[in-house]
Amino acid sequence: MTDRRHLPRRHALAFFLASATGVLLGAPAPAAAQPAPATWEQVLERARGQTVYFNAWAGDERTNDFITWAGQELKARHGINVVHVRLKDTAEAVARVVAEKTAGRSEGGSVDLVWINGPNFLAMKQQGLLYGPVAARLPNYRYVDTTNKRSNVIDFTTPVEGFAVPWRMAQIVFVYDGARLKQPAAVPGSAAELLAWAERHPGRLTHPNVGNFLGATFLKQALVDLLPDAAPLQQPATDESFGRVTAPLWAWYDRLRPHLWRQGRQFPENGSAQRQLLNDGEIDITISFNPAEAAVSSRAGLLPASVRTFTFTKGTIGNTSFVAVPFNAKAREGAMVLANFLLEPATQARAQDIQSIGAINVLDGGKLSAAQRALFDQLTDSPALPTAAQLGRPQLEPHASWMTRLTAEWQRRTSR
Repeated sequence: MTDRRHLPRRHALAFFLASATGVLLGAPAPAAAQPAPATWEQVLERARGQTVYFNAWAGDERTNDFITWAGQELKARHGINVVHVRLKDTAEAVARVVAEKTAGRSEGGSVDLVWINGPNFLAMKQQGLLYGPVAARLPNYRYVDTTNKRSNVIDFTTPVEGFAVPWRMAQIVFVYDGARLKQPAAVPGSAAELLAWAERHPGRLTHPNVGNFLGATFLKQALVDLLPDAAPLQQPATDESFGRVTAPLWAWYDRLRPHLWRQGRQFPENGSAQRQLLNDGEIDITISFNPAEAAVSSRAGLLPASVRTFTFTKGTIGNTSFVAVPFNAKAREGAMVLANFLLEPATQARAQDIQSIGAINVLDGGKLSAAQRALFDQLTDSPALPTAAQLGRPQLEPHASWMTRLTAEWQRRTSR
């Protein structure tokens, strides 16, 4: 889902706000007014009674319910109050932190924890807007897979270096209704095949508005799949490289757009609106960043029980959603306790269950005890869940600058 959660429109805003303040790139975060707690016991002691303002995307009610549950657990265990500041754009939180730093507010900030990744994380890290490194200080970080799940430590090609804490993974999948597409073997296995399918089934495919992260992800995934070598996407986009590398994408999209739902003149605003079109029978295929989307949504009655999942043969983009503590967070210790709770194996298992949010866990099973591994063995199963073989090895996220430029170029082309 990241993720998880992160709109290109807000990515661009985050970069603009960061540069507009005149803050030097790479500037270190100001020192805290009091020394950092030396032990985790001291962190817990200071955290008791604090109110953590957790700024998190609120576009999915199941995730909102999960955050509410996490807040209840922290209140019961540690006497910490969690307030979910519901965001439409992560850039809302980034803007507040930028404004506070510009005003010299190095303590008592209004954002204690923020759900973040991609260009927003890059902007905050470069501008010295994050407290840390904190990840290694969290007791439950020892369970995190930092070897095979590389997006836990490298976010959109940016080394995390402990300035953010992973809490859920995501990977692009496509969801279809098996009652209407009765030949699953014939589902598109590549961007080229998706175009051919759309030409044969005009009006039965769409994607969210590219101002929404999922719409921008649709373009990114197509670009990765169309390129014989996606290595250039691991470097920052430049004026020269962007035009040359994305030429195949725009040629593909120019052919695809007339065959989209409503001839590509209108797009669903977000993933939820796209899902409703599938449920209403107006389209046949949707894109999601949550591999459990079909299973979770069918169980919740948002999609029919006949929905299934497919991916591209070459694999699809995967990434990790993080939480991070701003440099001037007022409830710094409470935020760390919440981040640590999100990594607890029992919490990760609850999040992965399709009765909850179906988020892929960030942990290394080899680091868990038998009892902890058993928590994942007991999760609810569903025929709509993709197998590990179907998901394959996740494709790397492009550098954050590609998403920002793709969004701007799409908006330029579609506004003509």
